[in-house]
Amino acid sequence: MELSKVFMIVIIVMLFVLFFIPVVKQIAIHVGALDIPNARKVHKKPIARLGGLGIYAGFLLGFMIFGYESVQMNAILIGSIIIIITGIIDDIKPVPAKYKFIGQLVSAAIIPIFGGIVLRDLSFFGVYLNFGIFSYVVTIFFILGVINCMNLIDGLDGLAGGIASIYFLTIGIISIVFMNSSGLDAILTFIMLGSTLGFLYHNFNPASIFMGDSGSMFLGYMIAVIALLGYKNVTFTSFIVPIFLLAIPILDTSLAILRRFINHKPISMPDKNHLHHQFLKQHFSQRRTVLTIYFIDILFAIASIVYVLGDSKIGIFIYTVLFIIVLILILKTDILFERSNKKKK
Repeated sequence: MELSKVFMIVIIVMLFVLFFIPVVKQIAIHVGALDIPNARKVHKKPIARLGGLGIYAGFLLGFMIFGYESVQMNAILIGSIIIIITGIIDDIKPVPAKYKFIGQLVSAAIIPIFGGIVLRDLSFFGVYLNFGIFSYVVTIFFILGVINCMNLIDGLDGLAGGIASIYFLTIGIISIVFMNSSGLDAILTFIMLGSTLGFLYHNFNPASIFMGDSGSMFLGYMIAVIALLGYKNVTFTSFIVPIFLLAIPILDTSLAILRRFINHKPISMPDKNHLHHQFLKQHFSQRRTVLTIYFIDILFAIASIVYVLGDSKIGIFIYTVLFIIVLILILKTDILFERSNKKKK
């Protein structure tokens, strides 16, 4: 894809979302989609939380101008409508987790069943896995996993949107430089980059609007779909690399599940022990916390670009060092065990 087209996609979509978000704020206030402060929340006043509608509007505009119709795209559109409606309903009036999961499951299932976008096998670090008859299940599970990773990481101003932007930018660089791609995965990547950047202007601390579940679930859905579309082209670089780019949300989600299991609490029960909360406990400001996580995520992005475009061994080495550093930092926090409570006892 030519750079001129890339810039055109990103700028047009970004400007549209930038100017459309104020309209979304008014819609959110009108329908009562407000995030009310409580003991678990960081913000101190009610804030509109329908930002996902603005991100989705940017996605639709980008598709109408730059996209093209296909069986795959039709499936993506149908699935996206289901996930965004599920999120919007929850943003207006929170629904039980099981009902949200049904919406996520249906939207995820449409991708392999009707779109034919299936994760059939995987090759990484000399290991080859063929999922055989479980390919559809693995694909659906992967999409659900990414949706919920992005949903759980969305806890501070600009956090989920920034992580998504870094993801789309990195995949975009790889798709242009390494694969010279102009396919559906590349087009959707730059559409989503423009959409998230336009939203971030309003969402970065101090945020005037939140993306809500409509935004975090839709971003997770599109991240997963783009990874699967890229996988269809180049197995290793298009699928495993995105997983490493999502290292922070995946690690945070995995630790949240483990933490709740250890404490005998439901997996869906929210708490204030996520990775970003740990930084806040160290007296980091919201902005410093988000920028710190951005920095870590950018390092993973650089490792990914080095792996694909440079020396794969150096890329693997950087990945390994980063994981060790992050794990050491995490083990020094209360993310699994309430160390402070233990000391008091």
